[in-house]
Amino acid sequence: QVQLVESGGGLVQAGGSLRLACAASGRTFSSYTMGWFRQTPGREREFVAAITATGSWTYYRDSVKGRFTISRDNAKNTVYLRMNDLKPEDAAAYYCAARSPGSGSVSSQSGYAYWGQGTQVTVSS
Repeated sequence: QVQLVESGGGLVQAGGSLRLACAASGRTFSSYTMGWFRQTPGREREFVAAITATGSWTYYRDSVKGRFTISRDNAKNTVYLRMNDLKPEDAAAYYCAARSPGSGSVSSQSGYAYWGQGTQVTVSS
């Protein structure tokens, strides 16, 4: 069982930066691939980024490549999402999730067994 709590959301002007954090409980955090997803009202939740258990491999949706960076600190049971050059279209509720091993594509939310409650990111133009 893994419990996830996101933080770091807020209001930022377009072009600004935020760093989201997701703190996990449980001793098995370091064995999970972690992902970030986002959702706006009326739309499906979409994949943003993922990082493998050791942090050796990362994957991003095309629209955030070069602007967002996912990282993790297994000693602190925390995964981060650094977001630079934010755009109004990045505004959403952001969720972190822990992926079950061998559960298919890292960009598919169906493979993630544990989810946080979300943190809101608002970007003003």
